Formats: sequence, C-alpha cells, structure tokens
Amino acid sequence: MTPAQARKFFKDEGIRYILAQFVDIHGAAKAKAVPVEHLDMVLTDGAGFAGFALWGFGMGPQGPDYMAVGELDTLKPMRWMPGFATMNTIGHTHGKPYAFDSRLALKNQLATLAAKGLVLYTGIEPEFMLLTRDPVSGALAPFDATDTLEKPCYDYKGLARASGFLDEFTTALRAVGIDVYQIDHEDANGQFEVNFTYADALASADRIIYLKMAASEIARRHGMIATFMPKPFSNRTGTGAHFHLSMGDAKTKNLFFDARDKRGLGLSKTGYQFLAGLLHHAPALTALCAPTVNSYKRLVVGRALSGATWAPAYIAYGDNNRTCMVRIPYGRLELRLPDGAMNPYLVTAAIVAAGMDGIARKLDPGEPIDDNLYEWTPAQLAERGVAVLPQNLAAALDALEADAVVRAGLGEALAAEFIRLKRMEWIEYSRHVSTWETDRYLEFF
Repeated sequence: MTPAQARKFFKDEGIRYILAQFVDIHGAAKAKAVPVEHLDMVLTDGAGFAGFALWGFGMGPQGPDYMAVGELDTLKPMRWMPGFATMNTIGHTHGKPYAFDSRLALKNQLATLAAKGLVLYTGIEPEFMLLTRDPVSGALAPFDATDTLEKPCYDYKGLARASGFLDEFTTALRAVGIDVYQIDHEDANGQFEVNFTYADALASADRIIYLKMAASEIARRHGMIATFMPKPFSNRTGTGAHFHLSMGDAKTKNLFFDARDKRGLGLSKTGYQFLAGLLHHAPALTALCAPTVNSYKRLVVGRALSGATWAPAYIAYGDNNRTCMVRIPYGRLELRLPDGAMNPYLVTAAIVAAGMDGIARKLDPGEPIDDNLYEWTPAQLAERGVAVLPQNLAAALDALEADAVVRAGLGEALAAEFIRLKRMEWIEYSRHVSTWETDRYLEFF
C-alpha cells in the first residue's frame, strides 16, 4: 500500500484516526491516536512517546523520545472502533531502530533466517476466558452462569450462549484478513479458542496482538471480561497459546516435513534438529513462554476439574502426546509451552534462536514418548531422562540468565531488561501476604 492508496482507504472506510501501535515488554498494546491528515508524520519521524512511561524500554525520565515509525503494510481497520485503524510500528530513538522494541527483536531474528533463504511459519492457537465479576463480592465467574459442566469442552450450549460475542469477534478478525477457520468451547468453563490460518512468523505475532485488542473491547461491549490470564481459577484448566511451527525456503514450503521418517512422525532431519534445540533450551524458553507468576499455576503436574490440565510440565516430545512440551502433529512441531500472557514477538524470537542452535549444532532430540507422562513416577522420568520444566518464575529467569543463545536471540539489552523487570515481579509476589496464608496461619500457632 502506498500513502496515496492509504488516503483513499481512509476516505472509503471512513477512517479518521490511525493508532500508531506497538507493545511493551509484557506484550500489552500501546498506542497514540493520530488524525489521518498526519499519516506522513507517522511514516517518517514517527509518533512520539515518553519511553520512561512504558514497561521495559530501558529509559529514565531524562531519556530520549521513543518514536514509533509506522509500517504501512500493517494498516488495518478496527471494526469495533468505527473511524479508527491501527498500524504496527518499529521504535526509534535518535533516528535509529531501538533495541528494546520487542517487535524489532523478532524482525532481527527473522532477518537472520532470511539471510539463509529461510522463512519461519507459525500458527498460534489463542485460548481465552469470558468472565463476569460479581458487583458486590468482586468474585470472578464464567459469564454464562449455566456453563457448569465438569467436562465442558466442545459443549454446544456453551458455544451457543457466547455466539453473539463470537460472531462479532470473528467478523472483526476476518474483515482484516485473519482467516478464522474454527471456534470451540475449550476445556474450562467460560473458555474458548479461535483458530486462524498460519502465516509468516511476524504476521502471526501481529495478528495475535490485534486479536487480543479486539477480544477485550468486544467482550466489554457484551458485558464480559475477556482474559488471557494463564490460570484465573485453580481448579480449572489454564489458558495456553500453542505455537505450530514449520520452516520453508525458496524451493520447499515445509523443511520440517519428510514422509520417509522412520519414526512415523513425518519429520525431516532439519525438523528433528530444530526440535532438539527447543528441548535443549526449554528452561530458558519457559521464562518467555510463561512470563508471569500466575503462569506456573498452569505448568504443574496435576488435575483440573475436567480431569487433566492439558499443560506441558515435561521437557519431552511425542507423536500426539499433549503431556509433552512439544507435540508432533505429523510434519510440523506444536510447542505447547506458551500461555496467554506471553509476548508473541519475544517468544518467537526465542524460538528462532533455540531452534536454529539445534540445527547449527546438529542436536538430537532422542526418542519420542507416547505415554501419559502425568502418570509416570519420578523414577520413571529419571530413567528416561525426562526433566521437568521450571516450576516458578524465579527458576525460569535463572535459566534464561544462564542461556547465552536465547539471550542473544532477544538482544542482550532487551534480555537484561526482561530479567530485571520479571525479578521485580517475583519479589513483589514473594512478599505478598495471600488469603491462603492468613486462612492457614492466622490462628494456627
């Protein structure tokens, strides 16, 4: 799209404002509304922000302005905000791209692939919950009071009673080329998943952010709270964001696929080596894929109300094994580690770094495991060399700090900022006195 075409688009669609949009280090959308008459400013100098006011941009109050320079090919209307369109940006300071921009970190990693003639494709499966808050007690519950089944996955009634929101939500996504191909009620009460067609990794990451923006505001219009929080309820399944991965070049659409695979998983040598890189760097990847204190309430061994958590606690892979960190749906990889709180740009950049390290070093992932790992004893896990993922944010951050490959994939400055902020989050959590503690200890002694 040229600027002239954009101006025609604004006129035809009744667009009056552009949101110069990016994400902070947590993956939360940030923006300024710019009248369309100032399109040229967004495309050249950029929209200006005070970087100190943002999480994870490495600035003090004396820092330079953070200038969000728009990328015109990402311009999209926002059907839930008539008169507005959004445009992804790349942050600049002093006229140069700024290393603390997580979208830039992903672009840098994808550029290293492009230099080798490679393209990473991702298909991300976002789960979320539609909740309501009691006006008196403040307690959270599924928005549909009748959504109470112990095994509600794929339930028709649960889907039907959210149909008004789902239709408006899906229509908004499809209007901008996000090809939604199926929607279902997921395993937890009030939980849904919307699947859309895979794309190159940057486009998929951009689409997830757009999807979250749409979900939150369309849900609010329907009197709901849309949450991507990993584990809102201790007794219900957590919220994941599984990444399906493949890689292509100029000749081959999927370099991970090989029908001759003797294991019957349809993976090539390249696919197995990329997989091995993910497994080798799994502890460090966990900090980015499960980036909150709450994330580790999901990544545990145990059962939910429906009978299983569906979350990967083990560093392993298997054919169609959803208890493993990586599932192989024939000819591609499904990384089941990420949850709804992840920043898709940081996660994807880390995936590239880990997987390409596996290829560079010709790592071997070992044999697949097709048993239910939730039922294995510690002795069985040890015998097969199956490690458990970090079980809290502090342990995951230790692993990230020790992993030079994944840190380099983000950029050292951005990695250090992520670790610093997340350690602050862990300290705040550790000092917090919860209701569980007062209930247990107040008169215990």
